[in-house]
Amino acid sequence: MTRVGVISDTHGLLRPEALAALRGSARIVHAGDIGNAAVLAELGAFAPVTAVRGNNDHGPWADAIAETARLQVDDVGIFVVHDVAATRRTPPPAGCRVVVSGHSHKPGVVERDGILWVNPGSAGPRRFRLPIAVAELDITGTDVHARIVELEVG
Repeated sequence: MTRVGVISDTHGLLRPEALAALRGSARIVHAGDIGNAAVLAELGAFAPVTAVRGNNDHGPWADAIAETARLQVDDVGIFVVHDVAATRRTPPPAGCRVVVSGHSHKPGVVERDGILWVNPGSAGPRRFRLPIAVAELDITGTDVHARIVELEVG
């Protein structure tokens, strides 16, 4: 089994609770609104990182980060985009089994038409009364299971 840690909307705040939840991941996916390059560097010390640029990621550090990414973990294709609304203009590529997005700060996992749609929520500053959370994907061959991990923060 391969464990993929999923995080989004850190907005420059990488909480120790988020790092603890991601520890042990073989790969980390960041679905945008990263905040700064230091967040990616710190995540990269744990595992290889695939990240996309969010609507609040600006400046030279963010220019090299694409708006979408595609990766393969075992036999599972994963498409990453910051705002799920962008998939209306650019649908997930053929063979994609998982779509990871952020932006809304609202965590959720929904399976629709054979695609698992995963939003880890926000691991950064709290927005409204939404939980602080990350997600994880457990992948074995073509099987994938996702779960939201709510973080206990003070």
